[in-house]
Amino acid sequence: MIRRGARLLVAGVGNIFLADDAFGPEVVRALERRPLPTEVRVRDFGIRGLDLAYELLDGYDVVVLVDAAERGHSPGTLSLIEPELPDGARGAAPPEAHGMDPARVLALAAHLGDGPLPRVLVLACEPQLRPRGDEDIVPGLSAPVVDAVGRAVEALHAMVPVLLAEPAATPPLSRPEESTDPSTAGLACPVAGGVEDR
Repeated sequence: MIRRGARLLVAGVGNIFLADDAFGPEVVRALERRPLPTEVRVRDFGIRGLDLAYELLDGYDVVVLVDAAERGHSPGTLSLIEPELPDGARGAAPPEAHGMDPARVLALAAHLGDGPLPRVLVLACEPQLRPRGDEDIVPGLSAPVVDAVGRAVEALHAMVPVLLAEPAATPPLSRPEESTDPSTAGLACPVAGGVEDR
């Protein structure tokens, strides 16, 4: 039996008006200058959580979310996280549909879908500046996160061929200060601490 090629989505998430929360969209923009293989779909979802939830149901083998995430590292540090996926229990009330908290988006996708979700990895960057509300609009990334954008592009170019060849593989990251152990599962809302879509 011939195995079909793996389907892979790279999704940038975050609010471009809230400083380092724009990390995911900025990585997607940088990938326009250095594209991933054509069989990989790259898309900026911004703060459109409902769109991402439906996209997760589109038959992907692996989804890599690119986002800013506070994990206690120095600003600009990249981490690879494999969150524990929700089981999509049918009796539960649907999670909030508007917003970009990745944990809630995964729960919504599990609620909406009939089958298991794809494998989800989060390529996370430790932010330096992350305002908490719409009244604190601060466009532009901090210097450590600007530097991390290029490293994230390099990391994705290293990870994607591994994941296309074997979706269950543990992909490498290319720098010593970056985690190569995606076993930090079981994260709930702290996966990325998303921003509500108003």
